[in-house]
Amino acid sequence: MNNDEKYKNRDPILETSGEVVGFYPREFYPFDNFSSFAVEWRGRVWPTSEHAYQASHFMNESPEIVEEIFNAKSAHDAQKIALKYTGRIDPGFYSNNLEIMEDICRHKLQQQPYVRKKLLQTEDKQIVEDSPKDDFWGWGVNRDGRNELGKIWMKLRKEL
Repeated sequence: MNNDEKYKNRDPILETSGEVVGFYPREFYPFDNFSSFAVEWRGRVWPTSEHAYQASHFMNESPEIVEEIFNAKSAHDAQKIALKYTGRIDPGFYSNNLEIMEDICRHKLQQQPYVRKKLLQTEDKQIVEDSPKDDFWGWGVNRDGRNELGKIWMKLRKEL
C-alpha cells in the first residue's frame, strides 16, 4: 500500500507526507492535550493534560475555576470553561505558560508508558501539532506557526 492509498481518507489539510510526525489527531494523538491520558500534576490526577493546562491559568487567584475545570467532563469542556473566564486569568500566567505546558507534558510522559513508546517511535523526525487552527501550539493554517507543543515533545524526546 502506498502513502496515497494509506492516507486517502485523511483530512487533506493535515500533514500526511510521512516527513514529519503530525499529531492532530491520528496515530500520534497521545501527544495531544485532548487525548485521554490522565496526568498527575501538582498533587492531583487530571483527566487530561488539557484539564491541567487550562486549570493552570487560574491556580493562583481562582480556586473555584480550577475546580470547575477539574470536574469538566471532557478536555473540550475544560477548554470552554477556561475561555469563559479569560478575564480572570492569573496575572503573569503568560510569562511562564510554556514552562507550565512542558512540565505537564513531562509528567504525562513519565506516567504513561504508551506515550513514552509513541514518542520513541518518532525517532528523530520533526514533531508537529499540525492543527490548522492553532499557530501558537501548532503550525496553523499556513504551516508557518510556532509549533510550541511540537517543540516541547521534541525536547522531551531528546531528554529520553
